Amino acid sequence: MRRADRLFQIIQILRRSSRPVTAAALAAELETSKRSVYRDVAALIAQRVPVRGEAGVGYVLEGGFDLPPLMLTSDEVEAAVLGAQWVAGHGDAALARAARDLIAKIGATVPENLRPLVLDPSARTAPGWKILPDGLDAAQARAWIRAGRKIALTYQDEKQRETERVVWPVVIGYLDATRMLIAWCELRKDFRSFRLDRVSGATFLSERFPGRPATLRAKWLATMAKQADAAQAQGRGRAGRA
Repeated sequence: MRRADRLFQIIQILRRSSRPVTAAALAAELETSKRSVYRDVAALIAQRVPVRGEAGVGYVLEGGFDLPPLMLTSDEVEAAVLGAQWVAGHGDAALARAARDLIAKIGATVPENLRPLVLDPSARTAPGWKILPDGLDAAQARAWIRAGRKIALTYQDEKQRETERVVWPVVIGYLDATRMLIAWCELRKDFRSFRLDRVSGATFLSERFPGRPATLRAKWLATMAKQADAAQAQGRGRAGRA
C-alpha cells in the first residue's frame, strides 16, 4: 500500500471508530508495522489533521475534520450500492425510493472509472419477493421515533388475538419478509418487538415519551447486550455439562 493511501486509510479507520484506536490495531488492519503507524500519525499531525492520542493509549480523530465525501474506493462503491439495493428491495416505500435515488446520485458523482461498479456491480442482493404488507406507516413511524412521540397500536398475535398497546418506538428493523417495530410497551413494562404486518390499527399520538430518543435506544441496546451475555453464559454451561 502506498503511503498516501495508508494515510487516507488511517483517517478512515479513526473516523469510523467511536473509541481510541491503538497503533497495534491500526498496524494489523493496514498490514504494516507499528513503527510505520507512528510515523504516519506524526505526518498527519504535521499536516494539521486533528489526530489526538499517544502510543500505548490510542488515537482519535477530533470533530470538525472531514474528507470529500465521494473519495470512495471500488469496494466502498460496491458496498454502498449493495446496501442500497437491499433497502430498495426490502424497505418501505419511502426508504426504497430514497435508496434508488442514492444509487442514482452515486452513479452521477463518482469518477468515470468507478461508474461501472454502480451500473453493473459484481455483488447483488436478491429482491424481496414475499414481503408481507405493513399495518403501520413505517415512514411516519420513523418520524415519530426521531420526535420521541408515542404510538397507540392494535396488535394481533400469531393466534390473531388483539391487544391495545401504547408504545415508545425505538427502531424499525427490516427483515427478509417483514418489518419489525422495536418499542417500549407500556402494557408489558418492557421492550417488545411488533411485526408490522400484525398491526391492525395505529394512532400516532402527539404525546412525547419521557426522556430523549437516544436515551431510550441506549437502554434498549444495553438490554440486548445483557440478554446476549446471558445466552452465551447459558450456552457455555450446556457445553460444560455435555
